[in-house]
Amino acid sequence: MPQVTPPREEHRLLTAVPSAGDAALLAEVVELRARNEQLGRALASRAAIDQARGMVMALAPCFSDRAWDLLVDVSQHCNTKLRDVAAALVATTTDEALPEPIQRELRRALRRLHEADPS
Repeated sequence: MPQVTPPREEHRLLTAVPSAGDAALLAEVVELRARNEQLGRALASRAAIDQARGMVMALAPCFSDRAWDLLVDVSQHCNTKLRDVAAALVATTTDEALPEPIQRELRRALRRLHEADPS
């Protein structure tokens, strides 16, 4: 996990710089660190989303794009971020219970999927 500079320390670093050129460079470093942290979180959540997509593909059964749409649908109906829905679904593999709202919406989404494609 990337090391994060606390906001107070960032402020101290920005105000302790003697020249404008150095201040601009330091501001860019702070921005790049924040972006790096954000990308790290995105990569971590992407793995859980891909695992959850695979689980849906096995449950439904369906293709990858249908599984993605189903997860997005559950996320929107639960008003829960997609990464959190995915993490909750993946956590069921370690005997954690799926939160009731997600479980309810997943059941509904799977039913709609089967009704739309009764093959």
